[in-house]
Amino acid sequence: MSAVKRLYPLIACASILFSVVAVVVGQFGPDPYLDPLNVTISEYAVSDRGGVTEVAMAVLGIGSLALLAGLRAAGAPVRGMPEWLLRVWSGALVVAALVPTTPIGADLDLAAQVHRYVSVAAFVSLPAAGALLVPRLRSDERWKPVARVVEWVALAGGFGLLAITYVAMPGERVMIGLVERLLLGAEVTLLGVLAVWLAWLAWRPSGRPTSAQGRNFLTYHRFIASRS
Repeated sequence: MSAVKRLYPLIACASILFSVVAVVVGQFGPDPYLDPLNVTISEYAVSDRGGVTEVAMAVLGIGSLALLAGLRAAGAPVRGMPEWLLRVWSGALVVAALVPTTPIGADLDLAAQVHRYVSVAAFVSLPAAGALLVPRLRSDERWKPVARVVEWVALAGGFGLLAITYVAMPGERVMIGLVERLLLGAEVTLLGVLAVWLAWLAWRPSGRPTSAQGRNFLTYHRFIASRS
């Protein structure tokens, strides 16, 4: 694999890590009276004077495009609908970062309507892409070790979509901030699994990993997560 192709997973991993840290930092900047359990990330971003949250969204969108480019370059089974859904996710994040919503309590203007629709597109597209990828990953020897994890995370994203749909409509936005953050966490985890495994494939000098090596890789990272 060429050096350029090896850079894609590193860019993706760095972008995901930066975005997660930036979003967490952005939670401390806005009005301290905003309740993160009942305020969405977009609404937080409106009160974020430094624009950290918007930058995080844009970087995550660009990093997702780098991830997609890396998956294609590595011959991952993403072509077709999963690829288009990943493009929708990436583009929607960038647009949502550039077109902010209105402050809490204000009427929705045209920009806020655009922000709402692209946010919905982003939230829906990534779990759908993950669900479509699962059978493809299972049939590919290189990607089979992470197929089960992708399935779990995509399923969590699907439940998150159902939960946020209920909360946003009949649920009268009760705990919408918490539900949205859990959904976004599942979606970022999906990207992270794909990015880390792509880096693992790209930088291993011994070539194609076996399923046993894949299990060792996942066991190692679960151990690291449990210690942190």
